[in-house]
Amino acid sequence: MDGNTPLSRANGDDNGFFGHPRGLRTLFFTEMWERFSYYGMRAFLIYYLTTGHYSKGLGLNASLAGLILGAYIGFVYLLSLPGGWIADRFLGQQKAVFYGGIGIMFGHMCLAVPLQWTFGIGLISICLGTGLLKPNVSTIVGQLYSREDKRRDAGFSLYYMGVNLGAFLGPIVCGFLADSETFPAWLEKMGIDRAMSWHFGFGAAAVGMFFGLVQYARGTRHLRDAGARPVPAASPDAAKKDRRILAGILAAVFGIPAVLAIVIATKLVVFTENALTYGTLAVLLALCAGLFVTMFARAEPGDRNRILALIGLFFGAAVFFFVFEQASSTFNLFARDHTDNSILGLSFPPTFWQSVNSVFIIAFAPVFAAIWLWLAKRDRNPSWPLKFGIGLVLLALGCLVMLPATATVGAGGKAGPQYLLLLYLLHTFAELCLSPVGLSATTKVAPSRIAGLAMGIWFAGTAVGNYMAGVAGGWTEKLSLPVLFVSIAIPPLVAAAVFFALIRPLRRMVKDV
Repeated sequence: MDGNTPLSRANGDDNGFFGHPRGLRTLFFTEMWERFSYYGMRAFLIYYLTTGHYSKGLGLNASLAGLILGAYIGFVYLLSLPGGWIADRFLGQQKAVFYGGIGIMFGHMCLAVPLQWTFGIGLISICLGTGLLKPNVSTIVGQLYSREDKRRDAGFSLYYMGVNLGAFLGPIVCGFLADSETFPAWLEKMGIDRAMSWHFGFGAAAVGMFFGLVQYARGTRHLRDAGARPVPAASPDAAKKDRRILAGILAAVFGIPAVLAIVIATKLVVFTENALTYGTLAVLLALCAGLFVTMFARAEPGDRNRILALIGLFFGAAVFFFVFEQASSTFNLFARDHTDNSILGLSFPPTFWQSVNSVFIIAFAPVFAAIWLWLAKRDRNPSWPLKFGIGLVLLALGCLVMLPATATVGAGGKAGPQYLLLLYLLHTFAELCLSPVGLSATTKVAPSRIAGLAMGIWFAGTAVGNYMAGVAGGWTEKLSLPVLFVSIAIPPLVAAAVFFALIRPLRRMVKDV
């Protein structure tokens, strides 16, 4: 068997995990712990960057903190493109997941050290590690099943539950350690500087990834040959070409940050905040433009309409994640600074809000799946452009429901928790209309010859949106709260109008989607 032979073909009676292959259990908990570490740290990162409740954060203004946060979460997704390619050509998915997990754990360990110079190393290491782990663990899940295996969709649903379980637990545990009142007070009683609570939060994320690596190493045997080996090169010339591409990727990934660090440290060039913000955005857009050009060059003439449809998916992903991922920036700062974080008299850290989306996903994902199935059986399932438009409208409504909350804050009070709760509920509905639909539509729209590259378009749109979401966190210092939330709501409303207007042209471009 080659490295891409699904486990179920080798052992069709493997049903040791709720009727699914035993390897799914390994991947379920690997992804659960990886998401625990990612969302756990992300829940309080903006607070640490802007100092938060306690001293000894980095003490940055909201604009610079948002830039760092945006670059971090943007490149986490963008690096999944070379990460997937490296696994395909050189490592195999199994090794890529393991090495990626080590990179993530090492990065969180660097953040747990109370030294400022280790902070950047930690973020870069997490980006690189996630770029290796994230795309490849999903690929292995698919390789556990044959194309004919009827358990495949249910297996991905079960796997997705692991994603959301980790995303729920991470902010609760890491947020409690980093940014609650209880744990820092306990540290103080023990004679430890309460500001060290930040680093206990980072450390908890490292411990979570350690647990994920241990159980992955113990359970790898259940994966059998799924993702065990890279795809062999078609010829010696192709192998040489792959090695040249790999050298270029490694030079860019490690060389560019090193050069920037030297330039900044030696002050050869003084970067302004605006130069960093828009320079990084220009790099992201240039990479995306390179993807588009490559796809057009490789596409058959009859596939050009499909490429245009993929650009529409990129646009939708970028706008969606620009608003949705402000959960870690703008909405997170509003939760800390302007929200009464208590329910029925019980107070909780503002980081706990980062778990709300996962709870809603677990509760409502089956409902939306049932709705789409019910409509499909009656031949009334909305097209993907219509679902995108609906999702973007819900996204905007989530921001607009915050306007009464801003009025309360403007009068000198704290906004009640019901406003953020409604925002996250509407944004969850938007996510269920758009995110899984976008992934599915991308796989269907993509020309078969460049299916892997086409998926990169979706991740590129995700990266651009995530970056801009972080940058928007800096708007909290420049705009009044009502103007801020209206400004955030405008792009998805405009994008929704575009998708509603282009439903028929997009459907004509790709008739089978």
